[in-house]
Amino acid sequence: MAPQGGTPPLVLLFSGKRKSGKDFLTEALQSRLGADICAILRLSETSGRQHLKEAYRRDMIRWGEEKHRADPGFFCRKIVEGVSQPIWLVSDTRRVSDIQWFREAYGAAMQTVRVFASEQSRQQRGWVFTPGVDDAESECGLDDFGDFDWVIENHGDEQHLEEQLANLLKFVHSRLYLSGSRSELGVLGWAWGWLCRMWGSQP
Repeated sequence: MAPQGGTPPLVLLFSGKRKSGKDFLTEALQSRLGADICAILRLSETSGRQHLKEAYRRDMIRWGEEKHRADPGFFCRKIVEGVSQPIWLVSDTRRVSDIQWFREAYGAAMQTVRVFASEQSRQQRGWVFTPGVDDAESECGLDDFGDFDWVIENHGDEQHLEEQLANLLKFVHSRLYLSGSRSELGVLGWAWGWLCRMWGSQP
């Protein structure tokens, strides 16, 4: 169920393969919206995977899988505790059950974002296939989901990536506007100017 603070205007669930750029994109969005408006939530922090050396990653994935089987909503509930910002970016959605939990908790406020990057691009960012990690459910659980609200291609074309981010930011600000909070609307003027510069026009 949703926390006592109520339903935020928007919850974006990001997913993608390792080194596809999920963290880069969520951090880019937060930097443009502001940390007082946008919170990044990481399921990996509650499951113990964040910043682990590869030698321990498989063991933590195994522990996380066991915890998830016992209580599919455990990690989801943990990351939303005490979050006060209106925009939530879940940077590492991994399973259909994660999406189901957020959909049941937040309904139409939830949207899914799939980040795609070619294998070559991921290798250039340091990705190497690791048995027990890249073939685990935590890495492959959404491969066949298919029904994503947003798809972002992050193959290394910076201009194309900026265009996609501009479209997503425009949608985020529309949700903030509809929510009607004065503190949230304060970023709209800046955002409109940024979008106009992206489109090569004047506000």
